[in-house]
Amino acid sequence: MSKRDYYEVLGISKGASSSEIKKAYRKAAVEHHPDKNPDDPEAEDRFKEVGEAYEILSNEEKRAAYDRFGHSAFSGGGQRSHDPFDLFREVFGGGGGGGGGGIFEELFGGGTGRGRRGGANNRGADLRYDLELTLEEAAAGTEKQLELEKAVVCNTCAGSGSSSGSGTTTCHTCGGHGQVISSRGFFQVQQTCPDCNGTGTIVENPCPDCRGEGRLEKLSRIKLKIPAGIAHGSRIRSTGNGEAGWRGGGSGDLYVVVHIKEHDVFEREDNDLFCEVPIPFIIATLGGELEVPTLTGKASIKIPPGTQNATVFRLRDRGIQFLNSTRKGDLMVQVQVEIPTKLNKQQREALQTFADTIGVKNSPMHESFFKKAKRFFS
Repeated sequence: MSKRDYYEVLGISKGASSSEIKKAYRKAAVEHHPDKNPDDPEAEDRFKEVGEAYEILSNEEKRAAYDRFGHSAFSGGGQRSHDPFDLFREVFGGGGGGGGGGIFEELFGGGTGRGRRGGANNRGADLRYDLELTLEEAAAGTEKQLELEKAVVCNTCAGSGSSSGSGTTTCHTCGGHGQVISSRGFFQVQQTCPDCNGTGTIVENPCPDCRGEGRLEKLSRIKLKIPAGIAHGSRIRSTGNGEAGWRGGGSGDLYVVVHIKEHDVFEREDNDLFCEVPIPFIIATLGGELEVPTLTGKASIKIPPGTQNATVFRLRDRGIQFLNSTRKGDLMVQVQVEIPTKLNKQQREALQTFADTIGVKNSPMHESFFKKAKRFFS
């Protein structure tokens, strides 16, 4: 496979200054370092490529040769390359000892966090539950019973993780710190102790039911009130109904994400509702009363004579209730004039007679349109 352009590897222009080259290398080296990408088998190759590009472009003589001849300037075999990890050490400084700061914060996102005995690691995980509602349920509000498998407090040991009367001892793996340090090349990486889960202590006589965790998996039922007017995509937080904490730690929270099913009659936009209602040709022409659906039953609207297709009528306060308010949106009804499709001979003759007598003045839209478009028909 052909080598990529060194300037492209570092994401810089050919006129980049030495400080810009170094800055680009630092950014790319951190991004592609194998220790930061442990699950990416190609990370080391990219890291070496970044180091090779920096080694050439940071040296004035080598850069000049590369600019003139490209990769062929170093294809003779006489070019000695530095180890990319040694180069990394030279640029960032230090031997990679523990203690955080500098590149270690950049790579691993913060300081060392030593001695977090029994801290936030004991808290149970937050959970997500996707709840589907009908439009009617969302509009009126409802109460739902949710069923989910989650970690709950062990009743046998009351969440302590130990059999009755037994205590805890200092974890020998981490020495009670709750953290362990492992070496990766010249890096020292600090992680939560796998044996005590960050608490710094080990249960001497674990509970036989939860095996010392203080919690176990169980089907849980949770009642949740859904407020009237809730919108699609809303998130409801149920405090303390996530997973139970590890060995007495606090419980996480449950986040319920609301999904409102499509309705076969209504469409919702914010707190207004929209629907299309067919209207007989005769009522649209002569006027009359038209029954229309609402979420709480039927309503009636007055249709004036000569109502055109797609005319919209507004019914005040027949939409969705505003959240935590008594105010409501409106219902917008768009009428669709229904044209008869199967006429007998007598009906056809009657309509033709009607058409012969109606005249242009009784079709204002027709008259207005053809005045505007007259030039296209000449």
